[in-house]
Amino acid sequence: MRKIRIIQHISLDGVIQAPGGRGEGGDDYPHGGWTAPFRSAGGAAAVVEAQGTSFDLLLGRRTYDIFSGHWPKASGPLANGLNAATKYVATHRPDSLGWGPVSELGTDIIAGVRGVKSTDGPDLIIWGSSTLTRVLLEQGLVDEVVLFVYPVLLGSGKRLFADGADPRELALVSSKTVSSAVLVSTYRYVGSLRTDL
Repeated sequence: MRKIRIIQHISLDGVIQAPGGRGEGGDDYPHGGWTAPFRSAGGAAAVVEAQGTSFDLLLGRRTYDIFSGHWPKASGPLANGLNAATKYVATHRPDSLGWGPVSELGTDIIAGVRGVKSTDGPDLIIWGSSTLTRVLLEQGLVDEVVLFVYPVLLGSGKRLFADGADPRELALVSSKTVSSAVLVSTYRYVGSLRTDL
């Protein structure tokens, strides 16, 4: 059975929207590109390490479209890994998936993810894909969460964990700071939240 790992660039106040640049995803988010001042060789190496040497991708359609417009034209270890990975995509337009290898998850996304997760193969990585990420967290299908936490407050934007999400407990597996002052923390899913009640 494969593990599902979420990897996200996230602000101190929990925003994950448009970290790469203005207009990312076709929206007009005013703070697009907020990770740019912190990019470094150490940060790129940490991303490659977080993904591992062999992985496949679980992507929502918007993230797939953003990635397919950039990564096939890029080079280097990060691009090589993303381009080689099989992309499992949540989409209603499977006939327009041109960046491969690729497979659509079907009309029942949860059943599709469960099916892929139950097969033999490399870990499944989720980048971006905030809607898909929330659904998989709610269904208890996520094994690890890797957060690249940037020292910025954005005030508004899409958040990784929405209000009303089911309470969960995670265990800290590792934590390190990369040269650009970005904190990289890996958490393992434990289960339901425990309290003193």
